[in-house]
This record gives sequence, C-alpha cells and structure tokens, in this order.
Amino acid sequence: MAATGEEAAEMDCISRVSLAHPTVLSLGGSSEPRGEPGETASEGQEVVTAAPKKPINSSDGGVETAEEAVEPAEPDINELCTDMFDKMAVFLQGELTGTCEDYHLLENMNKLTSLKYMEMKDISINISRNLQDLNHKYASLQPYLDQINQIEEQVSSLEQAAYKLDTYSKKLEAKFKKLEKR
Repeated sequence: MAATGEEAAEMDCISRVSLAHPTVLSLGGSSEPRGEPGETASEGQEVVTAAPKKPINSSDGGVETAEEAVEPAEPDINELCTDMFDKMAVFLQGELTGTCEDYHLLENMNKLTSLKYMEMKDISINISRNLQDLNHKYASLQPYLDQINQIEEQVSSLEQAAYKLDTYSKKLEAKFKKLEKR
C-alpha cells in the first residue's frame, strides 16, 4: 500500500533531512556521531557512513532506493600485530629490567651481609681467644688466690683471738683495780 498525501510529504521531508545530515556511526562504543562523511576514525575505531541515496525520480512514484552501506577497509592486521608485539616487548623488557635490578640489589646486599658476618666472625674468634687466655691466666693464678683465701681465714681467726685477749685483759685490769683499791 503506497503512502498518499500528507504521509508521502512527511516521508519525503524525513528522507531529505537524512540526506542533508548523513550520520556517521562509530563502532568504538560511543553513541554520538563522529566526524563528517568520508572521514576515518581514530585508531581503534571503525567508522561507517550512511550510503548516499539516489535522487528521487518521479518515474519511481516517489519511492527512494538505497545503496548498500560500504564499510571502510579493515586496518592491516599484520601492522597491528607488529605494533602490539613491539609494545609488549617494550613492556616485558621494562618488567625484566626491573626484576634484574632487584636481583642485582639483592646480590649486593647479600655480599655486604656476608662481609659483615665475616667481620663478626673475626671479632668473635678474637673474643674467644682472649677469653681462653683469661681462663688460662685465672687458672694459673688460682693457687695464689687459694693462698690468699687461707691467709684471710687465718687473719680472721687471729683477729678473733685478739678480741678475746683484749676482753680478757680488760677483765684482768678491772680485777687488778678492784684489788688495788682494797
């Protein structure tokens, strides 16, 4: 059933607006039209333009025909793959360089720690030698220390005897004075 009168006029008006403002479809995820017809999209986006319509022929009875939409040629897959692999190589090189630097740092830290432990080992060996020398000297002094302990015991016993003698002499003196007074 063909459109008549007002309906045909409205359809004609709609088709003319479409011809005056052809839309550009972006397949990059945005619903906004981008660019003008015939423009290419930025990297990673594909642009599809509306196909131009044939002019209206009065012989067709006011019916418009459309041409098939033509998509732009796909970018060269090999170039994209090469670009991706180059960028991946740069990324992996950076990661490996960072890891290598970490291992060099750990290696240097291990060397320094090893040197510190060697120094500590030398110090502990010296301390051990000095301690053994002191133990030998103490062992050689032990008989003298024993003699000193014996002398100290004898001195303390003599001191006790001296105190007893002093006490006894005081008692004798007191008795002598008592006897003298009589």
